[in-house]
Amino acid sequence: MPQPETVCHVLARYVTVVASALIGILLFLATVSQPAQSQTYRVIYNFTGKGSDGASPYGGPTLDQSGNLYGTTYAGGTYGSGNVYRLSPTGSSWTYTTLYSFKAGADGVGPAFGSLVIGADRLLFGTTEGGGYFGTDFAICACPGREVQIHSFGMGTDGAQPIGGVVLDSAGNFYGTTSLGGAYGNGTVFEEKRSGRSWSEISLYSFTGGNDGTNPPAGVTLDAHGNLYGTTSLGGANGVGVVYELSPSGSAWAQTVLYTFQGLTDGQNPVGGVVLDDAGNLYGTTFDGGINGGGTVYELSPSGDGWTFTVLYSFTGGYGGPYNKLTIAKGNIYGSTEADGANGFGSVFKLTPANGGWTFTDLHDFAGGSDGAALYGSVAVDRAGNVFGTTNEGGSDNQGLVFEITP
Repeated sequence: MPQPETVCHVLARYVTVVASALIGILLFLATVSQPAQSQTYRVIYNFTGKGSDGASPYGGPTLDQSGNLYGTTYAGGTYGSGNVYRLSPTGSSWTYTTLYSFKAGADGVGPAFGSLVIGADRLLFGTTEGGGYFGTDFAICACPGREVQIHSFGMGTDGAQPIGGVVLDSAGNFYGTTSLGGAYGNGTVFEEKRSGRSWSEISLYSFTGGNDGTNPPAGVTLDAHGNLYGTTSLGGANGVGVVYELSPSGSAWAQTVLYTFQGLTDGQNPVGGVVLDDAGNLYGTTFDGGINGGGTVYELSPSGDGWTFTVLYSFTGGYGGPYNKLTIAKGNIYGSTEADGANGFGSVFKLTPANGGWTFTDLHDFAGGSDGAALYGSVAVDRAGNVFGTTNEGGSDNQGLVFEITP
């Protein structure tokens, strides 16, 4: 089996731009845009890449009920292969702890874009792009030092390079994707089924590379009925990605394509996956395309026997749109862009429902340097509306940082 692509190779494949000015005017009228507001932005941690400290945090942070932040770095750590960290609030400051450093062996190397998921027994679940054979999924105790390697990908049709993270169900099983490998080499959706303190891997679906899509970089989203939803960055009838559903069907799983991107004003290359609201609507982003070529935010709503697709917002930049899953909090939608924004270094935004439409607010435009640059991960939002995230570049040592935006 050939060596899977690195993160940089995967990123390089998502760069195509299509624009349509006429429909852009109509969409502009349907979605109100607001300039950057007077939020308070501050850096709460600068990665150094020294000692056990991490570097290059591609994935965004995850909040627990006590307000602690958990995350991963792609590089750095004791062995240079990435780490898992915790940031705990201490008064007005934050205390940083390295929970685990990957050794680049069977335990994995390079946790990529997916945020960690917190399960029972204080276990943190995630994936690594490399290590094992061609990537791993793992559980790490929130108390420092102990990792459980659950599965090593790439020895058969189980897939390779699981870069998008996982989602847990109530029984402790978890689900994710591999961006490559599987029966046809185009990626898979998998389940890790829990039995006591161990898990067994089941390949639920292998993408064929045809109308069903190919190369799903993002993880899946789970609904209350056990259905899984996700996106492929490429493939589909037009070659620029699809939104799909996987549903249990007897002892197997059935895949349904909910939407095939056209690469026009609807956007293209939906690398970030989808999220689900309480009404069953799906929300996602495209990295490219849209009326200005900078990607889109879209909604898919169930309608009779099908789904209705609506573009909620089209980004103005010609490159570097949203890369990861959106975050829904109190009915608002939050997200980030990789290199869009006023300075071309990325931005954080919010969409708020208003009068049957959506109001777009630019929360922060990154300036590079100590301010940070290049956002690939999702953001986390606490009960007070504070937004937390990471930049892959910038900071005091140019190894990335963790930030907070306060309303």
